[in-house]
Amino acid sequence: MAGGPLEGIRIVDLTAVVVGPMATQTLADYGAEVIKVETPAGDILRDLNGRAVTPRMSSKFLHLNRNKRSLVLDLKQAAGREALLRLIARADVFLWNVRPSAMERLKLSYDEVRAVNPRIIYCGMFGFGRGGRYREKPAYDTIIQGGAGVAALHHRAMGEPRYVPIVMADRTSGAVAVQMILLALVNRHRTGEGASIEIPMFENMAKYVLEEHMYLKTFDPPLGPTGDPRLFDPGNKPVPTQDGWISISANTNAQMFALFDAIGRPELKADPRFCSVTARFANVTELYVIRNAGLKQKTTREWLELFDALDIPALPYHTLDTLMEDPHLNDVGFFQKTEHPTEGKIVNMALPNKTSFGGRKDFLPAPKIGQHSVEILREIGYDAAAIAAMIASGITIDGRLNSPDS
Repeated sequence: MAGGPLEGIRIVDLTAVVVGPMATQTLADYGAEVIKVETPAGDILRDLNGRAVTPRMSSKFLHLNRNKRSLVLDLKQAAGREALLRLIARADVFLWNVRPSAMERLKLSYDEVRAVNPRIIYCGMFGFGRGGRYREKPAYDTIIQGGAGVAALHHRAMGEPRYVPIVMADRTSGAVAVQMILLALVNRHRTGEGASIEIPMFENMAKYVLEEHMYLKTFDPPLGPTGDPRLFDPGNKPVPTQDGWISISANTNAQMFALFDAIGRPELKADPRFCSVTARFANVTELYVIRNAGLKQKTTREWLELFDALDIPALPYHTLDTLMEDPHLNDVGFFQKTEHPTEGKIVNMALPNKTSFGGRKDFLPAPKIGQHSVEILREIGYDAAAIAAMIASGITIDGRLNSPDS
């Protein structure tokens, strides 16, 4: 048994790349049974992330698809669609991330799916809400970052538009999907009714960006421009020390006054430009210039020891490589080396959030394509002859690790 609070919840996962797999892995990590339904071509993420030990098992795929089983179905063939509906009839959640029109062409609309399972939570993740003119546009993370103003944040701060080098629109929308699915499950527990959920990436990221940066255009008429000037200030970045950089954020009066003392500028505590939160916000550029000059007096380690003593929030500036050596992450057992049946030893990350009820008790390594096709088809009522016929016609793939064809 999987264990965890979602044990007994079955999710049919018709998603690929990052946004959907991230959502379903989160649910799987807490006990949900996730069946990853792939086309015969497989999830593109299997091939999208550079070198791998064996083909079609990229590093990012490994990080986003643990605790899932893989079933291959060609949904363009009637028998493939029939198998999927059999699976959905036994499921609690059906998650997908293609354009709604594609689901309609496959005859997998909400009405068609709930006809076989009225209690299903039907969750679609796609680029743009159905009510707008962009609804038929294809979308990936970079498209949403550019359209929702994320790249413009870098433009305003640094002088040229850039995408954030992490698929943040995918990951943000994936987290939203988890929230909405859990809300729908609670609602079903109370009412007995299934639900349809739409997760449009564009609208979610527009909300994400504008909650932070609508700023003075929040008011009608506007009191000023968009954009939080504190966040756009050139000084808002890791600060140079004698031997490197440090990340520091002093916001309260107690923190900032302690920082003024630490850098040898105690007189600034009474300076009208810096004596309150409101004053410091209005004079943030001058504040950062003074702070940054002061922090060049000591090494990073010296500042970290002093700031710990003064209770000023600060951490080392990490690169990706030094992050993997962080002593706190080592203390909490964040990195865990596991043995994958085909990829050998890999580095996984532990669940960062701790609860009294815990997460999943067992662990399923990320699957090869079609690794569980045969066993899942058996579970939903197909006999050996029917499965063999589906393999022969290309509807499914037998990817079992001990299969002669694997």
